[in-house]
Amino acid sequence: MAASPGLVHLQRCVVSPAGRHSASLIFLHGSGHSGEGMKEWIRCILNQDLTFQHIKIIYPTAPSRPYTPLKGAFSNVWFDRFKISNDCPEHLESIDQMCQVLSELIDDEVKNGIQKSRILIGGFSMGGCMAMHLAYRNHRDVAGVFALSSFLNKDSVVYKGLQQGGSSTLPELLQCHGTVDELVLHSWGEETNSKLKSLGVSTVFHSLPNLYHDLNRTELERLKSWILTKLPEE
Repeated sequence: MAASPGLVHLQRCVVSPAGRHSASLIFLHGSGHSGEGMKEWIRCILNQDLTFQHIKIIYPTAPSRPYTPLKGAFSNVWFDRFKISNDCPEHLESIDQMCQVLSELIDDEVKNGIQKSRILIGGFSMGGCMAMHLAYRNHRDVAGVFALSSFLNKDSVVYKGLQQGGSSTLPELLQCHGTVDELVLHSWGEETNSKLKSLGVSTVFHSLPNLYHDLNRTELERLKSWILTKLPEE
């Protein structure tokens, strides 16, 4: 049985800003990875850490839990899935629990004096999906959302929540997706983007030619530029 949200404390790897801290970025890893691993992966591609003068980057690690696509083996995942597909139900119990846990991370930044409008949420693969749930269902006042090689299920509660309205402004979404991704199909990412756009989300979608389920320098440079447009120095 999973621990209650109040008992889950996420391990986190932090890259401090070079100067005065005035904004924060929460970067969620993909399934089976870790916060430290995400940070190192980016460093390998860029030949340096992703750093900013004024933005603190937080790389949390998902708790270990049984993961159905791995036949119930334990893995660091943000939530469970019935299968890696866009046409099956979402495992809402585990998604909702993690939304509560990650909300505490956002609350910590706010307690430290960072406004919600100066916080970005995003991630790779499952991390991007988690970020979309977190922002568009619970934190529509964050600065923006990014999803790299990610998708939402066809009948996602994210879409249902947006259809009900309730918010005049929604955070912009940046999506990047490899055209030859064999695990999370490029078409799933495109469909997610067009559905969110139709529901009032301002979206940017970058297709990355010949990229599999992976990151590359072009993508990370685009992400960095976008982050600075959403979280400029004050």
